[in-house]
Amino acid sequence: MRLLLVEDDEKIASFVKKGFKAEGFAVDHAPDGNTGLDLALFEPYDAAVVDIMLPGVDGLSLIARMRREKVMTPVIILSAKGSIDDRVRGLQTGGDDYLSKPFAFSELLARVQALIRRATGAKEPTRLSFGDLTIDMLTREVRRGGVKIDLQPLEYSLLEYLMRNAGRVVSKTMIMEHVWDYHFDPQTNPHGSRGGLCPSPE
Repeated sequence: MRLLLVEDDEKIASFVKKGFKAEGFAVDHAPDGNTGLDLALFEPYDAAVVDIMLPGVDGLSLIARMRREKVMTPVIILSAKGSIDDRVRGLQTGGDDYLSKPFAFSELLARVQALIRRATGAKEPTRLSFGDLTIDMLTREVRRGGVKIDLQPLEYSLLEYLMRNAGRVVSKTMIMEHVWDYHFDPQTNPHGSRGGLCPSPE
């Protein structure tokens, strides 16, 4: 899954980005509204988390522009402005959900996952298959020949990215950008998953 995070507070952005990456998401972070708008209009995302008070284009204007351009990426608004009027304004502008700061990451994750579940029904299949290997992108369950395989979050993210791009040539740089976002964890070895994905030698 690919997420767009538009947040100017570096501490909050780092916290949110780290959390979603641990859950297997590829995260693109925009520190201002102008960058966020460019990414939202020209890159495909499964969901977006957008702050309201941003340098340049503010969050509500960003969302309104997305909707005018027929970009229907599910958006959850993340903001310190939490009055009823603020929430109503955000939803009427085109936001799909609204979460006030401070917040628990577990709630943000659950809300984003709920938005993706609702959107993927009409947007794209929730299951990918390659030979006898299948993954369920909602439950993140991986099976080969009907046998469940347990993968670490980054291993799952790598597998999903490769299966989404089956038949295409993907470079090391592309993989690092979309799976590790260039923050490679030396403790995570993608080859470690081969024991589960490849048949055992006779």
